[in-house]
Amino acid sequence: MKAILALEDGTIFYGTSFGAQGETDGEVVFNTSMTGYQEILTDPSYKGQIVTMTYPLIGNYGVNKEDIESCKIQAQGLIIKELCRYPSNYRSKQNLEDYLKEQGVMGIEGIDTRALTKHIRVIGAMKGYLSTNDLDEKRCIQKAKDSTGLVGIDLVKEVTCKEPYEWDPEDKEKKAYKVVAMDLGIKYNILRMLSGLGCHVTVVPASTDPATILAYKPDGLFLSNGPGDPAGIPYVAQTVRELLGKLPIFGICMGHQVLGMAFGGKTYKLKFGHRGANHPVKDIAQGSIAITSQNHGFCVDMESIGNDDVTLTHINLNDRTPEGLEHTSFPAFSVQYHPEASPGPHDATYLFKKFIAMMKT
Repeated sequence: MKAILALEDGTIFYGTSFGAQGETDGEVVFNTSMTGYQEILTDPSYKGQIVTMTYPLIGNYGVNKEDIESCKIQAQGLIIKELCRYPSNYRSKQNLEDYLKEQGVMGIEGIDTRALTKHIRVIGAMKGYLSTNDLDEKRCIQKAKDSTGLVGIDLVKEVTCKEPYEWDPEDKEKKAYKVVAMDLGIKYNILRMLSGLGCHVTVVPASTDPATILAYKPDGLFLSNGPGDPAGIPYVAQTVRELLGKLPIFGICMGHQVLGMAFGGKTYKLKFGHRGANHPVKDIAQGSIAITSQNHGFCVDMESIGNDDVTLTHINLNDRTPEGLEHTSFPAFSVQYHPEASPGPHDATYLFKKFIAMMKT
């Protein structure tokens, strides 16, 4: 069935629908990863976004139950050049088209994703509308303009858990460390890695207050990734601010941005964000370079922190934006990228071990 993609600036793309039919809106972004479409679709950080995959053929290794990063597809829609309807992989249990259809998520193929990506790089990420129902260009453009967008919106409340839960309750007695993870949209692989390193993880909703967190008597606090604008969740930053110095804290992606706000800083929106599995990041202290997996559209403004106890630890070598920070007096640090590497390289797994070392002392 014919489908239309309309951007808020008036740009129109036509293609063929796959997966569910209907209409959806969201911020149109691009991801440069060659693989990992299943992890990307189920990553809660993509809530509110329609994802464009720059690699031309998507779906060739199918879908399985092991590679999900949350309980369902979180992205608003998927844009690709060409769909592979007959996957070939021993782990495949389902093709991508049926997976999207089953979960009511729209996809569009036949789009010139190279042209769309270049357009976003020039103009910036923008709101879009994807439809098989309404193909009138003027109406579709207006619907894109009228969509909510991400700025100032609390999307975390839509993806956080409703009640606390234990990630691996059967092995509770075997774990050396007790960690409370604030669920801002946490990926399963983060929980897998913490558990694999000897942490018994209790995941709590983003709205959990400091007293409740401390009542668990944790050895450390983890701040997860999550969707949208960190400025839309000031209540989380306030909670973290009250816990500084009381226990070790490690933040990833949205957790990094929240920690920056807890330190007194502000955040700003990047032109088109960083999404992919090949972003070079320099560890300033070590002088080493890691190739990292990234997914974010906002960034910490280091100059706004104004605290000499907070240092910049990592920097993006593509655009020189900050990728990590640490407090010199309190045991608290964070990175903007994804060291849990799902999908992506494993260069940055040492950061989890750093968190473990903080909890040992």
